[in-house]
Amino acid sequence: MANQYFENDPNLEHEIKNFNFNLRNHNFDFMSDSGVFSRQTVDYGSRVLIDAIDFQNIPSGNILDVGCGYGPIGLALAKDQPSRRVTMVDVNLRALDLAKKNANNNQVKNVEIFESDTYKSVESKYSLIVSNPPVRAGKSVVTSILADSKDYLNANGELWIVLQKKQGAPSAKKLMDETFGNVEVVTRDKGYYILKSKLI
Repeated sequence: MANQYFENDPNLEHEIKNFNFNLRNHNFDFMSDSGVFSRQTVDYGSRVLIDAIDFQNIPSGNILDVGCGYGPIGLALAKDQPSRRVTMVDVNLRALDLAKKNANNNQVKNVEIFESDTYKSVESKYSLIVSNPPVRAGKSVVTSILADSKDYLNANGELWIVLQKKQGAPSAKKLMDETFGNVEVVTRDKGYYILKSKLI
């Protein structure tokens, strides 16, 4: 069975790839590797999510990126919002190592990056939680990212996620509505749904 990006395989051969990408009007030099999600380029769903997030109505406070991979979402938001601290977590140790290198290489200082299986090692509360959930890790992981986020949000904080329609966006929308009592489809783009809920 092929290695999955949500698993750790220290024996997996490295295939380092470097590429440049512009996110929220900031230029990034990214390093990726085999065994991480979307190693060739920033995946389309993450791009749609990054572009869609509107900080105008999100209260001041910190940001949590759940399942950060090598870091494009968290680093783009950290660069865009230098007054906020961005916490980035993942279970994939290779991805976390890359995220730390990418933060350093792109001079992004307002981040902390550490291992956590969804929220298990997270202790703070946040004004914004973002995720491109690891669908291949299974429904229970995605459900946890969505439903448990409520315990890690400040008052009026928001959860923003991206999911493809064919990968469960309609059921995620229902779960978020049940969890928060509200959900909004912010945008749809090529089958990707950007969903947000607010802790009221």
